[in-house]
Amino acid sequence: MSVNLQTPIDYLKGVGPNRADLLRSELGIQTYQDLINLFPNRYIDRTRYYKINELQRNNAEVQTIGKITGFKEVAQKRGKRLVANFRDDTGSMELVWFRGQKWIRENLKIGQTYVIFGKTNWFSGKFSMPHPEIELQTEHEGNLRSAMQAIYPSTEKLSNKGVTNRVVTKIMQQLFLETNGRFVETLPDSVMSELKLIAKPDALFNIHFPKTPELLAKAQFRLKFEELFYIQLQLIIKNLIHKSKIKGFTFDKVGTYFNTFYKDHLPFNLTNAQKRVLKEIRFDLGSNAQMNRLLQGDVGSGKTIVAFMSMLMGLDNGFQCCLMAPTAILSAQHYQGLSELCKPLNISVSLLTGSTKTSERKIIHQNLENGDLQILIGTHALLEDKVKFKNLGLAIIDEQHRFGVAQRSKLWRKNTLPPNVLVMTATPIPRTLAMSVYGDLDISVIDELPAGRKPIKTVHRFDSNRLKVFKFMKDEIALGRQIYIVYPLIQESENMDYKDLMDGYESVSREFPMPKYQISIVHGKMKPADKDYEMQRFVKGETQIMVATTVIEVGVNVPNASVMIIESSERFGLSQLHQLRGRVGRGAEQSYCILMTSYKLSQDSKTRLETMVRSSDGFEIAEVDLKLRGPGDIMGTQQSGILNLRIADIVKDKDILQEARHYAKNILKQDPSLTLPDHKVILNTYRQMSKYRNIWNYIS
Repeated sequence: MSVNLQTPIDYLKGVGPNRADLLRSELGIQTYQDLINLFPNRYIDRTRYYKINELQRNNAEVQTIGKITGFKEVAQKRGKRLVANFRDDTGSMELVWFRGQKWIRENLKIGQTYVIFGKTNWFSGKFSMPHPEIELQTEHEGNLRSAMQAIYPSTEKLSNKGVTNRVVTKIMQQLFLETNGRFVETLPDSVMSELKLIAKPDALFNIHFPKTPELLAKAQFRLKFEELFYIQLQLIIKNLIHKSKIKGFTFDKVGTYFNTFYKDHLPFNLTNAQKRVLKEIRFDLGSNAQMNRLLQGDVGSGKTIVAFMSMLMGLDNGFQCCLMAPTAILSAQHYQGLSELCKPLNISVSLLTGSTKTSERKIIHQNLENGDLQILIGTHALLEDKVKFKNLGLAIIDEQHRFGVAQRSKLWRKNTLPPNVLVMTATPIPRTLAMSVYGDLDISVIDELPAGRKPIKTVHRFDSNRLKVFKFMKDEIALGRQIYIVYPLIQESENMDYKDLMDGYESVSREFPMPKYQISIVHGKMKPADKDYEMQRFVKGETQIMVATTVIEVGVNVPNASVMIIESSERFGLSQLHQLRGRVGRGAEQSYCILMTSYKLSQDSKTRLETMVRSSDGFEIAEVDLKLRGPGDIMGTQQSGILNLRIADIVKDKDILQEARHYAKNILKQDPSLTLPDHKVILNTYRQMSKYRNIWNYIS
């Protein structure tokens, strides 16, 4: 009979209440199931025993056998450290303890043979090993042990309280003794045989106590596949439920607004990618299900025109539309651009942000409720309870990763049925990350830039080249161009040797004096009115140089700006550098991005800069960024829950992820309700995996 894996960890022999509390608070281990899923970080070969005269000065983890010949206490600034002399037949070394000395003195005996394991240090002409793992030779040889020892995740508090890796290993051994390795299979026979996967009990044993490197590799593949398979299954089921149960507003015709705009007012020819995406959106809007689509497109790829034409489909079917952006600047940018497109079609459009005057708000609210206002553009202000639509049919969210799930879900309640939703991002998301985070959305990609756009030339320059950069700037200004200079910090930082905005502004002002040159300055601490004033001066061409922080990352579209200079560019992430670079290159002239740095660069910084200089492909850049930073950092905290994987890594295991999604898709296509005999194991496992439910709550 199998042990109930939901049994609290307190009941496992050798744990006890104190250790149970520590495991709960430090590692989140509540039950036997949680413990079995505490997968090792790495493994150490414990088949080799070193002689003391074979030790190298490389801080390696080693294992050796010998005897303690004596103890001494050594005074230090705070308290004392305990030092033991440890000897084998080739020499001696020191074992050192900074805490737990009482237990050591009571339990370790002079003259007995011990196996010690730990990291060696070379100090004052002698090897030492602080806080070694230590066992009597007879105990060591009698333990349930594999050639490769698992090293488990830990914390400083666990180590300080004596819950060492050795203790965790013993607790894990006890768990296997109590369960007798009886773990329920979670994958169907068909998948097991096709992929030649080892059984679940064998995989769990060999992940904790691998008999050979080959068995460890099989165990890792099996458990990674299982984890990714159930995440993909969850996301695909969610998508299917969404399409079958959540009814949307059907836009059953393409009418006058869309056709007139397409034939008579479209300012440029659509790219093939834009046409493809519009067809995908048109298909969604014509179905009975609510559209829930993610539109990815690099900076300048033409997402806004696709969004506008999607709105025209809504207007043709008698619905209102809204577009929500994360900042007032970006909202105003959208409003200015879309107002121009709406004019020849006599479409009513308004802007609503936190700074909209009360008198204007009242008119907007009134026109929205009676249906006179067809398109509303704005910030979080759109989510306020006072904002009521007569008939909202399509909600578009720009730079959606900047909005929390709860904020997005408020838009769903703006009509009796949830409106169709199109979320847009100019931050290219690697395919593996999109599959894991947005696997329940349909995804469209605009992977083609409009014709006539010249690639931005990107170069890396050190601070010592600044005079040449100033000369280049003057040449560009003489040609009538404008320039951005972006800084990472607003005020001097005592800890970081980076250019700060105010210092930079002063040096630029000296090099580009008035009245010949005019300079704007914009940063996040300015009042919105002052910021808008400076922005408008630059937009109108009254100033040639814009000195700014990253507030201009999104929302400024100045076709005449042809140079982007990013100071201390080693301080920025890859996606941010790419976003900033996208602020130029919007006109017909050749544009440039100059990445300024000091000579002192980390390896990661060098990789980022080399990638920027080499590539202008947002998706390639996103892949490099994912490898450097990991998925949690890229997606932000509000969306990293799904990425807390126990054993898989979506960067390193992208092939396994794609295979897992392929199998999940095929199984659900063949058997949507998972009722076939071979699939019952999936249904049972899926029902029990409550932690995988509600990974994402788009509807709350």
